[in-house]
Amino acid sequence: MPEVNSPERLGGWTRFVTARPRLALLAALVITALAVFAGSGVADRMGSGGWEAPDAESTYTTKALEREFPASQPNLLLLVDSGSASVDDPAVAAEAARLTERLAGEKDITGVGSYWQSKAPALRAEDGREALIAARIEGDDKAMGEVLDRIAPAYRGAHGPVEVSVGGPVAVRHEMQTIIQEDLLRAEMIALPVTLVLLVMVFGSAIAALLPLGVGIVAILGTNAVLRGITEFTDVSVFAQNLTTALGLGLAIDYALFIVRRFREELAAGADTRAAVGATLRTAGRTVLFYALTVAVSLAAMLVFPQYFLRSFAYAGIAVVLLASAAALILLPAALMLLGSRVNSLDLRRLLRRGDGRTGGPVQLSASDAAESGSGWGRFAALVMRRAPVFAAVTTVGLVLLGLPFLGVKFGTADDRQLPATAESHVVQQHIRDGFPGSPGGGLEVLAEGAATPAEYAEYRSRIAGLPGVLRVDGPVTTGRFAYFSVLPDGESVEEESQRLVQDLRAEPAPFDTSVTGTAAVLVDSKHAIADRLPWAVGIIVVVTLLLVFLLTGSVLIPLQAVVLNALSLTAMFGAVVWVFQDGHLSGLLSFTSTGDIETTLPVLMFCVAFGLSMDYGVFLLSRIKEEYDRTGDHERSVTFGLRHTGGLITAAAVILAVVMVAIGTSRVANTKMLGLGIALAVLMDAMVVRSLLVPSVMKLMGKVTWWAPAPLRAFHRRFGLSEGESAPLPVEELSEVAPERDKITSGA
Repeated sequence: MPEVNSPERLGGWTRFVTARPRLALLAALVITALAVFAGSGVADRMGSGGWEAPDAESTYTTKALEREFPASQPNLLLLVDSGSASVDDPAVAAEAARLTERLAGEKDITGVGSYWQSKAPALRAEDGREALIAARIEGDDKAMGEVLDRIAPAYRGAHGPVEVSVGGPVAVRHEMQTIIQEDLLRAEMIALPVTLVLLVMVFGSAIAALLPLGVGIVAILGTNAVLRGITEFTDVSVFAQNLTTALGLGLAIDYALFIVRRFREELAAGADTRAAVGATLRTAGRTVLFYALTVAVSLAAMLVFPQYFLRSFAYAGIAVVLLASAAALILLPAALMLLGSRVNSLDLRRLLRRGDGRTGGPVQLSASDAAESGSGWGRFAALVMRRAPVFAAVTTVGLVLLGLPFLGVKFGTADDRQLPATAESHVVQQHIRDGFPGSPGGGLEVLAEGAATPAEYAEYRSRIAGLPGVLRVDGPVTTGRFAYFSVLPDGESVEEESQRLVQDLRAEPAPFDTSVTGTAAVLVDSKHAIADRLPWAVGIIVVVTLLLVFLLTGSVLIPLQAVVLNALSLTAMFGAVVWVFQDGHLSGLLSFTSTGDIETTLPVLMFCVAFGLSMDYGVFLLSRIKEEYDRTGDHERSVTFGLRHTGGLITAAAVILAVVMVAIGTSRVANTKMLGLGIALAVLMDAMVVRSLLVPSVMKLMGKVTWWAPAPLRAFHRRFGLSEGESAPLPVEELSEVAPERDKITSGA
């Protein structure tokens, strides 16, 4: 059998990445420094919205109302609290009138109105102690934030007999953006040191532990620069920065773990540095390439959705995956070329171990590596396969039960309740929600276009006022060929009755063109847009995943198994999202306000991210199983080998990624908290339950038929397929001759 580590086997890619390692690292340092400069200030150019579909009726109507009737779309609210006095008290009314006049004189402010001008009941609290001044700030998110920063300090606080608080959609978005930036910095400060400690525990060597962090930092800084460039052409959500940090650290660490681990295995087997790098790139390097493709495809599927909130995660995710894999496949080998056996230097755990009398060659695997290559995971795999029907049935039923709460999911829209309960804009909106009549902020606007007589407007108003679920209709307010009606639902803004009212309003005939917007209308349109594009997104993920896993394994059944088991691994995440964040369990412990629903786009985002990450670990396990099956032809022993050689590493990688996601989950913004904690749970369930229990038990039950493929596809795979193993399969009877020597090498003996 040819020597896999022989220098003559080095390929062109190995020669390319190792020819000038110092030059490669210097170039990376320069590019990273430029990325820091290019990506500076990226958060200030990002938006905090993006949940609405840009081509939806509600979006068109909102823009038309902003253009024709600025006062109909206020985004700034001043909550005026008169204390123990009535808002109609002369002194209170005089001060409120002065504030209203002053606000109307501010630059970039339009559509100023107040309770004291209109006496509208919706602008006055039911207890008569609070009332509202409403206005609209012009411009994009960045411009509106700058205006808010300029004027808010002058209005916030005590003004004679009243106390003023600042709220409204602009304040909510601006406060959310500020909090996300602060929380992201804190998450990085939590994740980096904890991750470094875990990496030292996994590798034993401080030098080896620093390499994955370096890859992650390069990926994060590079992605920030990419996102900064994308903001010049399209909207990008500020939430995408959280995914950049999480995936940048998580995936870079995964990729570097697999590559550094394989490199150390090759050194331990006696290869020189260049040969070890070559063998690593031919094996773990190819698998990393598959990882990157599967995750990138899962994230790219979000590009089919029209909401820029989802598209932003595709931009960030694809960039960070490609940069992390490029750094792992170019910079990391260059660093390993320079380090050689010094990659095992600074074994900090040696201080905690007593001498065990071990001697050996110049390079030894760390204790964790030796443990992983030992019999622990092998015995566990053997146990699982001996009781395969039991483990398969119990695990599947358990995962399905954990996902049952998702059957009761209710979809809603993001609002101020994402923010901490103490955030000023949240406090203002909560006062309005609890103390003002009807459903403040949840009203519907009906835009009428075309010439009409007062009688026609009156007749139409009478008909829509009689629709089920309508509390009150105001208007019409007219200008030229445009008019609008304000419809106040009798209930919460996004409940089923309000959504049915949107459909009724859109179906109601009129002598002019009508269109509807408002919170419930945006939700209806968003749900429709997602439902319309979801089959395409899922189809892209499934088809490309099937193709990639087939190219890796040459089997028709393994790709199908991978997709089904991956989906099962997500059930716990979706069940927990509903049980915790929708139903409000643990809301006190986790410090968030439950809205009673889940923002419509979040399950899609979490599915795409978690599915891709789960495939990461699935591909790694399958690649080692395939490698051993190609060497021996023994199905069961190959499954045991795969779990024995990846179980510890997959678990370590999952724990580290979960730490990063939990750090993101410490955010004070509820949606970010849900994203971080939900994906952390999915990753842990996939690594510790699906990969450890379900995959080996299912592969045992399927037997050697697992590797079946029709003859044409087998020929296709022989020509185009890739895998970690490069040797031809051995006959099963030769297994007894190969296994002892292989085990001796991989255990570092």
